[in-house]
Amino acid sequence: MPLKHASLFARARHALVLLGLAALAACSPTRGGPVPYNVEMKAPDRPVALTLDSDYKISPLDTLKVTVFQVADLSGDFEVDLTGHIAMPLIGNVKAVDLTTAQLDARITEQLGVRYLQNPDVSVGVKESSSRVVTVDGAVTAPGVFPITRQITLIQAIAMARGTTEAANPRRVAIFRQIEGQRMAAAFDLTQIRRGQAVDPVVYSGDIVVVDGAGNKALYREIMGALPVLSIFNPFRF
Repeated sequence: MPLKHASLFARARHALVLLGLAALAACSPTRGGPVPYNVEMKAPDRPVALTLDSDYKISPLDTLKVTVFQVADLSGDFEVDLTGHIAMPLIGNVKAVDLTTAQLDARITEQLGVRYLQNPDVSVGVKESSSRVVTVDGAVTAPGVFPITRQITLIQAIAMARGTTEAANPRRVAIFRQIEGQRMAAAFDLTQIRRGQAVDPVVYSGDIVVVDGAGNKALYREIMGALPVLSIFNPFRF
């Protein structure tokens, strides 16, 4: 090859290498964005009590108020356990999950009337609904709203959405949460969490988890545009 052509070829190859490196650098996962990192997130506000429809089906971890007229020892608040039962005096475990309050009322009335009371007057109400869900969106395989019945972490929440996609930027994952009446946000580096270099934060009911990735810019802009300026987290100490 002539010397002149060889020199041109070498310069062209060098230029292509530099372009390739620049492209990789542009595509490589990085931190960034308006949501701050390395902050402690407070627990969310307690959920506001909602008016439940008459056909509401009782769920695990709901708190029920059972009143047996003129029998204080049988009345009180009872939490539905993870197996779907409440533990009542005299009659023991009573299945409550997937029943309406009227259906559970009839069941308790029947069981008390069989052996213990004559014509018992029972009323059942939902004192606190445990409809607990977490929303996972962005660059995950199966985005959606997922019910939770126990405390989970960010890694577990993303696993419920079947993990991140190939287009995900695991170094920029945001959690949005309602705290002190405002929607607040903090960013987390999933890569560091997986390596044990950062704490895996707790995710609470009502949280929205968004994984950054190609094609998610509009989603981020939509969420961030709905946030008051003061609701973005600043670092704080306990």
